[in-house]
Amino acid sequence: MAAPAAAAPLRATAPWREVLKRALHANRGVRHSRYVQLATVRPDGRPANRTVVYRGFLGEDSDVLTFVTDSRSRKIEEIAHCPWAEVAWYFPQTREQFRLLGKLMVVDAATEDAALQKGRLIAWKNMSDPGRQQFLWPHPGQQRGEDDSVFKPEPPTGADPVVDTFCLVCLAVEEVDHIQLAKNLRHRYVRGSGGEAAAEAWQKQNVNP
Repeated sequence: MAAPAAAAPLRATAPWREVLKRALHANRGVRHSRYVQLATVRPDGRPANRTVVYRGFLGEDSDVLTFVTDSRSRKIEEIAHCPWAEVAWYFPQTREQFRLLGKLMVVDAATEDAALQKGRLIAWKNMSDPGRQQFLWPHPGQQRGEDDSVFKPEPPTGADPVVDTFCLVCLAVEEVDHIQLAKNLRHRYVRGSGGEAAAEAWQKQNVNP
């Protein structure tokens, strides 16, 4: 079951978007530069953190970050309980860190929004065959049985229908903290309510590192 929409997922571009894209480009040779730490809040109030793979922006003119998850994972319950989350993202090649705070929403098989389903389909097609295969595995986190053959189903291809367990997770960013360690520079981007366009609503602050 999808979490309630936390914010409008399709927006005009934000000023930090190009900064992040430059970091991604500069670190493109480092495979793990697309791995980020995603922190959520458990229903009992304790933090939950894990490494996920950044799957791109939701659209060419969107500042929403996307990831994927299994509909049976604990993240689904956590997001439904509290949509607030934060991503910590370090780029080793350029020695810079981004912390992106915002609200998460889950796009699953029941989501009716056509644009969101398009994003889910694109993410499915862009997955590797072994990556898609994982969504056919047994329930994550439950006791493992003796039969390892259940982890070796025929992997779906990008042309196959999206399986129901495959979910797109969207982070609608509200604040960004960017620190460049090599230059001792730090900028904070805060989303306000000043204008309708994202570029007008965002405020950039130069702060101490």
